[in-house]
Amino acid sequence: MGMERDRGDRRTRRRLRVGLVAAAVAGSVVLAACSATDPVVTGSRPDAGSAPSAGPQTRTPVELDTLPGWTPPTSLGNGGYARPLLGAAGDISWTVYDQQSQPITNHAPTRTVAWGDPSDYTTIPGVLVWRGNNARTAPTYGTADITQKKLQIAWTHDIGAVSADGSYFPGAGWTGQPLLVNWPKATKEAMGLSQAEIDDPGFVEVIYPVFDGHIYRLDLATGTQTRPAIDSGWGFKGTGSIDPRGYPLLYTGQGLNENGEATGPWEYRIFDLIQNKQVAQISGTDEVSHRQDPVGWGAFDSSALVDRFSDTLIEPGENGVIYSAKLNASFDPAAKKVSVDPQLTKMVYSTPVSRQYGIESSAAAWRNLMYANDNDGNLVCWDATTLQVVWAHNFSDNADSTPVLADEGGHPYLYTGNSVGWRGAERRDQVTGLVKVDGLTGQVVWRYDLPTYYDFAVKGGLLSTPLLGQGEDSDMVIFNVAKTTAPSEGTLIALDRRTGRTIWSRSLAHYSWSSPVMIHGTDGHEYGVFGDSAGLLHLFDPATGHDYSTLSLGKNVEASVSAYDNMLVVASYNQKIYGITVS
Repeated sequence: MGMERDRGDRRTRRRLRVGLVAAAVAGSVVLAACSATDPVVTGSRPDAGSAPSAGPQTRTPVELDTLPGWTPPTSLGNGGYARPLLGAAGDISWTVYDQQSQPITNHAPTRTVAWGDPSDYTTIPGVLVWRGNNARTAPTYGTADITQKKLQIAWTHDIGAVSADGSYFPGAGWTGQPLLVNWPKATKEAMGLSQAEIDDPGFVEVIYPVFDGHIYRLDLATGTQTRPAIDSGWGFKGTGSIDPRGYPLLYTGQGLNENGEATGPWEYRIFDLIQNKQVAQISGTDEVSHRQDPVGWGAFDSSALVDRFSDTLIEPGENGVIYSAKLNASFDPAAKKVSVDPQLTKMVYSTPVSRQYGIESSAAAWRNLMYANDNDGNLVCWDATTLQVVWAHNFSDNADSTPVLADEGGHPYLYTGNSVGWRGAERRDQVTGLVKVDGLTGQVVWRYDLPTYYDFAVKGGLLSTPLLGQGEDSDMVIFNVAKTTAPSEGTLIALDRRTGRTIWSRSLAHYSWSSPVMIHGTDGHEYGVFGDSAGLLHLFDPATGHDYSTLSLGKNVEASVSAYDNMLVVASYNQKIYGITVS
């Protein structure tokens, strides 16, 4: 992540050892010393089996002046505006620019950008974007018939590595989630897939951009290649997005601009999956970016959201720019042609605590309100249509994790947290703050703090995205926090969504950046899966935190799993993509 990302095989690590205990604002738990058995400490579960009911889901935009405590922003002139920053002194100021980087005064576009129920993000079966939808709550699709509670490798596909940014990047890393798509038949025909794949209604394609700069296209069932891998030339770290309309378009951000001795431009890239090539881009080297010195970092780790109704893509950049693109996308299956011509509007912002100006978090969305964390610890809410900032809350340290959104009684709430980054080894307040935030006001509902080790080369804290419980486990939210009980260890913890109190807390023998997922069993139970830095994939019980079984994938599983029914896909540092069955 930026220049402070862990590099390659983790050979260089700076360790800071201090005694730690865990404490929380709402309830407390002492973490036991970690052992090979990964001990679990159990708390209370007063809300077991229940979850806040969602309100009516609609794409109708929220009128900003109806929000609780709303005040209009202060005009700074020349298109600039400001409003008070929450959690720190001073204001957040922002400016909206057109495609020619000219400031826009009173930006009032004619098209409305808004999302509805997360289940309506796409009608295409599969996992088409980071965590599956605009709430970032669906990293798996379908159901699985699970009786043995075991994981087994069904197939592997070899991938490469790249030397870049003074290090070595093998396989796939953070966030690195594969995309799984059950394409419409007409789209399969247009892409030139085999007749067997076209005729098979159960065919699912794996689309996987990885470190070596290739985008691999595989059959989920067998791991065989469906089309030649696309060679972009430059490595991917984040997760791509498939157009939710079922158009054969892949949107994905470049994470590295070096490949050995070669260097290239920073770009967010759009690929035509019929021609199997790049057809459009957004430059990460943007003159409106505040992140010009010392490195002018222009990577894109965020997984873009596409509003299929307004034909709009929104992508936060690691250059600190939030891009809104009218895609002008069209698809003619009969002619076997797809086209896209993105027209950009851009927003940049600054706060008194801003120092790095970068966004690696993907954005979550509720109606027209969008939310993302940034490298300066700001959780920012903006209006998807006008790009004006609605509120911003500073949480004191770098935050890369994507916030998860829950509609509770017609009211949006966010679950998120920070890493331990630029506060540095000299500070003694190194904690990961796990929070529930009111999505309309930015106010904290509850906070749970976990002391965390500082490591410059390999960050500790919340790098993974929280897992919102579903079904019988809908009362909980699960956080996977790195480097808590020791620099090489971590904590997997389930908190009550209503109170923030501990349901269970598990010490992990090996820290993890991989985001946990939940698989829906045909038996009515939920099953959790996550990977760790020792290369183990864990199948666990979300109700208790205990493992059912584990499976070794050779080396660090930093990337996150996607699942479609009984099939899981993920790549590890072992330079392989794995197709895995859960049985």
